[in-house]
Amino acid sequence: MNKTDLEDRLVNFSVLIIEIVNGLPNSKAGNHLGGQIVRSGTAPALNYGEAQSGESRRDFIHKLKIVLKELRETNVCLKIILKANLYNSLDKINLALKEKNELISIFVKSVETAQKNLKNE
Repeated sequence: MNKTDLEDRLVNFSVLIIEIVNGLPNSKAGNHLGGQIVRSGTAPALNYGEAQSGESRRDFIHKLKIVLKELRETNVCLKIILKANLYNSLDKINLALKEKNELISIFVKSVETAQKNLKNE
């Protein structure tokens, strides 16, 4: 997978999160979680863009770790939305959870590789 493919996946994940947010109820819980997940769910794509122009390998690693942090936060929001029955399409929630798991796996490996390369410099 190249940089463009990964960026496209992150953008598509962001769009999926936005679609989920747009389907949440207009309630205190729906608005609160919607605001939270729209920030954490779109942040990975934005931070990955920043990582591509990292000032150093350490900066690149730091930004990738932020991507992971935001993906994990999104995971918790999705779980809350699911358990509170705030969204009517189980398929979209499950798709988002599956993609989030795959993205986390990719970024964990990327961080490990970048850290290994940093030690070998």
